[in-house]
Amino acid sequence: MQLRDIEIFLTLAEELHFGRTAERLGMAQASVSQSIAKQERGIGALLFERTSRTVRLTDVGRRLRDDLQPIPGALRRSLDRATRAARGGTAVLRVGMIGENAHDLLPFWEAFRARHPQWRLSVRLSPFVRPFEPLRRGDIDVLVAWLPVEEPDLSVGPVICTEPMVAMVSARHPLVADKYVSMETFGDHGLFGAGAAQPAYWEDAYSPFATPSGRPIERVHTVTACEEVPTIVATSDAIDLTSAHAARYAARPDIAYLPVTDSHLLRWGLVWRSDAESETVRALARVVRDMGTLALS
Repeated sequence: MQLRDIEIFLTLAEELHFGRTAERLGMAQASVSQSIAKQERGIGALLFERTSRTVRLTDVGRRLRDDLQPIPGALRRSLDRATRAARGGTAVLRVGMIGENAHDLLPFWEAFRARHPQWRLSVRLSPFVRPFEPLRRGDIDVLVAWLPVEEPDLSVGPVICTEPMVAMVSARHPLVADKYVSMETFGDHGLFGAGAAQPAYWEDAYSPFATPSGRPIERVHTVTACEEVPTIVATSDAIDLTSAHAARYAARPDIAYLPVTDSHLLRWGLVWRSDAESETVRALARVVRDMGTLALS
């Protein structure tokens, strides 16, 4: 299997759509189909089940995806290391954050830079849809994600911060008059869901599938980016459950944030690929352990 075939297979395994895969790779859809067919002939088994409406990985395809996922990232890291060595450059620790409150964690970033001036630190926003793909592709080295994370190929480090949950509602919503809500409220109104498959246990830790009394919480809207949520909430009667830092970093006049009296405390921790653990990753984990968990309100 050539490297280009590996890239085509892994992209299709992520997109599960031949057209989107071709567009993302800048190639003809027929070429994608030909590459997959050649791979299937070579392996002697179907990698994808195709119908007129869906594309799904077979059991063989899933095993192959899991085996091949580390390869592109490992190659990029090897090339990066070789390039830095040739140029006399320094290592860069790339941190992805699903939350938008990088400023809250500034003490950790400053402590890392003070302890390790020989390395550079880059902090960027990371998507909540397909949250672990940037790690698996090698685009980032560490992810700050809400916990628990129970992926077999990922390691979970220390908890960096905790915070309560709040309800996001339109400033004109009748719930604003109550000044707070309970989790049972979401059994009446529903929640937002991701427009792509998420690990169910991980989604439930942020947006529960049931209220404390056991009532199901319906996913009434699906989104592919968290930036979509405020506009939908502000222009409808939809409500959502979100982390409390949104009230500070996503404040706007048409949105109100209400305390949730019986919500869980959200825990954010460091996550990295087990087979890509590096000295820089371990150094950031030590900084967080030494400084302790930050309690946000």
